[in-house]
Parts: sequence; C-alpha cells; structure tokens
Amino acid sequence: MIIIITGASHTGKTLLAQRMLEKYKYPYLSIDHLKMGLIRSGNTSLTPEDDEEMTVYIWPIVREMIKTVIENKQNLIVEGCYIPFDWRKDFDDEYLKDIKFICLAMTEEYIDAHFEEIRNHASDIESRIDDSGCSLDWIKEENKRFLEGFKKTGEIIELIDSNYEKVTNAQL
Repeated sequence: MIIIITGASHTGKTLLAQRMLEKYKYPYLSIDHLKMGLIRSGNTSLTPEDDEEMTVYIWPIVREMIKTVIENKQNLIVEGCYIPFDWRKDFDDEYLKDIKFICLAMTEEYIDAHFEEIRNHASDIESRIDDSGCSLDWIKEENKRFLEGFKKTGEIIELIDSNYEKVTNAQL
C-alpha cells in the first residue's frame, strides 16, 4: 500500500505522515528530503524555491519508486508538495488500486483565523531553518493553487475549514 500525502505548505503533511508511521509502522519518504539531497549534492541547479520546476524534475523519480514499492508488495507513505495535479495518468489501474491519495488544504477563513497557530506549528516534525517567506497571503495563495489544481483533476481534497485535528485524525 502506498499512501500519498500532498497539499500546500504548512498544512501538516509531515505531521500526518509521522502519525501514520507510528500507527501503521509504514516507513515514509519525505520528498523534501529527496529534494534537498539532490540540491545539496549538486545533482540539480534548482533551488528550494523552484516548486513547479522541482515537481517536473523530481516526480519521475518518486513515481518510479512508488511503482517499485507496489511491485515488491511493500508499504510506503510518500509525503510532499511535489505531486503533479494529474499524477494518476502515470499509473495503470493495477498500481492505482494500491495507492491511497490524501491532499490537505485549508480554507481562507481557516487561515485567517489560525495563521499564528499555523506558523507556530511549522516546525513540529522538521526544523524550518528559514520560514520568513511564510506570510498570510502566501499561505492563502498556496492553498488556493492546490485546491484549484487538484479539483480540476477530480481529486478529493481534505479541506481544513474549522477543526484541523478532526480532518487529519479522519485520515488515520
């Protein structure tokens, strides 16, 4: 079983992956870790800010890792924002039956009401060395981009609109 957890930055993807690891004992792959390994090793000239280009670059690697895990009848949680909106086109039905997809996104109203709390939890699992780019408007724009992008492809989005714990606990 593959569990893909994606969504906008600061939606709790890594926290949910960690909780799933603890509950199901499935290992998880942080796409951010893979991204930083590729950047720091010099295997790409992309930077951490090149989100769209990074998705194009890193998705083929992650996609083939997912296929390999399924073929070996293993379990893996894949967590990160570098999942293309049309990701399903890359898998036959035989693969798709073994993939659970979760997309987390927050409403503008939730972000307005909880922005400081969102920022305060930004390093719950991983240390964010520089989170200075995390503004109210940026968080709203990122969530809007994920909502619109995945809605266009017919994906179900786990919408955080009032109770964060309720939405994420439902995924467990």
